[in-house]
Amino acid sequence: MYLSRFLSIHALWVTVSSVMQPYPLVWGHYDVCKTQIYTEEGKVWDYMACQPESTDMTKYLKVKLDPPDITCGDPPETFCAMGNPYMCNNECDASTPELAHPPELMFDFEGRHPSTFWQSATWKEYPKPLQVNITLSWSKTIELTDNIVITFESGRPDQMILEKSLDYGRTWQPYQYYATDCLDAFHMDPKSVKDLSQHTVLEIICTEEYSTGYMTNSKIIHFEIKDRFAFFAGPWLRNMASLYGQLDTTKKLRDFFTVTDLRIRLLRPAVGEIFVDELHLARYFYAISDIKVHGRCKCNLHATVCVYDNSKLTCECEHNTTGPDCGKCKKNYQGRPWSPGSYLPIPKGTANTCIPSISSIGTNVCDNELLHCQNGGTCHNNVRCLCPAAYTGILCEKLRCEEAGSCGSDSGQGAPPRGCPALLLPLAALLGTAGPLGI
Repeated sequence: MYLSRFLSIHALWVTVSSVMQPYPLVWGHYDVCKTQIYTEEGKVWDYMACQPESTDMTKYLKVKLDPPDITCGDPPETFCAMGNPYMCNNECDASTPELAHPPELMFDFEGRHPSTFWQSATWKEYPKPLQVNITLSWSKTIELTDNIVITFESGRPDQMILEKSLDYGRTWQPYQYYATDCLDAFHMDPKSVKDLSQHTVLEIICTEEYSTGYMTNSKIIHFEIKDRFAFFAGPWLRNMASLYGQLDTTKKLRDFFTVTDLRIRLLRPAVGEIFVDELHLARYFYAISDIKVHGRCKCNLHATVCVYDNSKLTCECEHNTTGPDCGKCKKNYQGRPWSPGSYLPIPKGTANTCIPSISSIGTNVCDNELLHCQNGGTCHNNVRCLCPAAYTGILCEKLRCEEAGSCGSDSGQGAPPRGCPALLLPLAALLGTAGPLGI
C-alpha cells in the first residue's frame, strides 16, 4: 500500500516537474577542469574542457545613457499615469529619492511595492524624436545562456533595436528589430523566432510580437536565446550534445551568442494611436523596471571560475593558460600553439592544454603538476617520458614517422593523429547532430 502510494506521488512529482521546468536549470557538463586518476605510474592529472556556471550578469555591468541628461527629474517634471494617460499629476524629481528614477533602478531587486524603475524625460520637445541609447558594458567577453528580458513600466516602444558588440563598443551589429509596423519602421517583413530554422537561426529579424503600444498588461520584451538553442537541442533542450557539437564546430554560431556589450536603442515611445496627442505630450516617455541578462564569462573552456575584482571580470585560468579569457599559453608553456578547449567528445570534451616549451623543460617533465605522458608513454623518474616505438616528442605527443615525413599507408604508423576527421565521423553519428548550417 505504502509503496504504491509512494510511486503515485513520485509519478505526480515527475509530471509536475516536467511542466514547471521546461528547460534544464543547469547545463550539466564541463564544471571540472581536471581530476586525478590512477595509472601504473601512480596518480596523474586528467584534464578536460571546463566553463563557469551561468549567472545573472547584470550584477557586473556598467550602464551608460545617451544623451546623458535624458533621465527625468532634472528639472522636476510631471508625467501621466500608465493606467490613465490623461491623469498627468505624477512627478519625477531627481532631488527627492522617493520621486527619482535613476538608471540603476533597472537592475535592482524586483518585487518591491511600489515598483522601482528608470524613466526618461517626457516627449515635451515633439516633433523632435525622443530617442535613447542604453548601453550595457562588461569590459569582458561573455556568452549568453538565457533570454534577454526587458520589462517596461511604460508602454513598450513603438520602435526599438537591440544591438550587440564583440569589440567593447567600437562597432555594433543589430541583434533584433522591434516595431508595431516593421515594414514602415525598418523596411523589413515581420517575423518571429518560430519562423526560423537551424539554417536561418542567425538571421536578423524584425518582430511585431512585443510592440503592442500603450497597454498596461503588455510590458515585457524578449530576445529569445533558448528558442534558438532549441533548434539544435530540441524543444526542451534535452539534447545538449547536439547543441554543444554545433557550438564547437561553427564559429559564427558561437559568436552569435557572445558579446562584450549590449545596446538598447529606444527610437519611438508607445503612442498607441496613429497620431501623437500634442496636447498631452507628458504621456509619452520610456520607463524600464528590469533588465535580465544571464550568461557566463567566456574562458575558452579553460576555467570554471570567473572573479569580479576592482569592477572587472577575469577568468581564473587552468590548463596552463592565461589572459582575461584564457586566450594564450602561460610563459614556458608554449610547446604547441594555444587552442580553445573543445566540447567534444561529450561529456568531458578536450582540454587542449598548453604544454611545456622545449627551452623550459627542467627536472620535472611528467610529475603530477604537469602533463602526463601521452599515447602510452611512461614517466621515468619524473624526468622524461619513455615513448612507444611509434611516438616521439617530450610527452610522446608526435608520431615518429611525421618527423621523418614517412607517414604513408606502408609505414605501419598510419594511425591518424588526435583531431583527425576520420575519428570525428563515428562521433557525429553518435551525437546525431544536425547537418551543417547554411551560413
